[in-house]
Amino acid sequence: MPAKLKRFAPPQLVALIVGTAISLTVFGAADIRRIGEIPTGLPTLQMPTFTAAQFTIMIVDGIMLGMLGCIDTLLTAVIADSLTRTEHKSDKELIGQGIALKVGVDILDWSFLKRSHKVSLRGSIIMYGVLLLTVFVDLIVAVGVGVFIANILTIERLSELHSEEVKTISDADDDIVLNDEEKQLIEQADGRVLLFYLSGPMIFGVSKAIAREHAAMRDADVLIVDLSDVPMMGVTASLAIENAIKDAVDQNRQVFIVGAAGKVKQPLEKFGIMDFVRADRFLDDRTEALRQAVDLVKYNRVQANGTATKGFPTEPSDATVRS
Repeated sequence: MPAKLKRFAPPQLVALIVGTAISLTVFGAADIRRIGEIPTGLPTLQMPTFTAAQFTIMIVDGIMLGMLGCIDTLLTAVIADSLTRTEHKSDKELIGQGIALKVGVDILDWSFLKRSHKVSLRGSIIMYGVLLLTVFVDLIVAVGVGVFIANILTIERLSELHSEEVKTISDADDDIVLNDEEKQLIEQADGRVLLFYLSGPMIFGVSKAIAREHAAMRDADVLIVDLSDVPMMGVTASLAIENAIKDAVDQNRQVFIVGAAGKVKQPLEKFGIMDFVRADRFLDDRTEALRQAVDLVKYNRVQANGTATKGFPTEPSDATVRS
């Protein structure tokens, strides 16, 4: 093989590929021994049976393998002596060989294995499942299954954690940090304003919590969706928020969206969610949204009583613009 071509492909690999191609094309019908199909199924499990003669053979073979390892170590040490111009100590070399063989046992954290079920039952199941798949199936399959299941469990835990940050507030005593003015505005609304507060990354696992919480807006006249503390929003969470806004619009409720900017605003625009809310109802300040919401509640209350509307906003009840 020319030296120029050796830089691009090893000669052994080229010979293997060319030889295989020739055997399959030119000598395809000939009776040539080939490797054939590599079995992928599980082998048949059989209980081993040992006789006294077999035990003798195993012991002898074990001693021979040990001796072979010792000879290999000592021969390697002799070669190293000739290169370094030093003299090795055979006893130390053999002790080092024994330590190296022992690493295969000590590489496992036996103390953790004894306590793994106490730390995490799910983690233990995954670990032992991957171990069994590695032994009885395939290492690649075991790693793939282990990573997949571990990711699913991680997403589930994150979803549970972030679901606690999805809250609906209609009372100043609810568990959320509000300033004094916001608390007063919530009290003035008398349950007619629903603050839909979301916090943290909105991944797809949070969509169930969003759907559950938005069902609480049955008695509200105004819905405020607060996204100020949301750094990013996934597709499924965006669709869940869209459903909440659509339900509010269909029931003639006023809708405000607070803090939608950057990565949070992009999915709202792409899914057309912003078309359901008037442009002036997108605000950056939650307090201002509460002020306008309370004014709307007062206006609706005055309109319902048929009294004068001086001092209240005179705008139509449909606060949405449909595309």
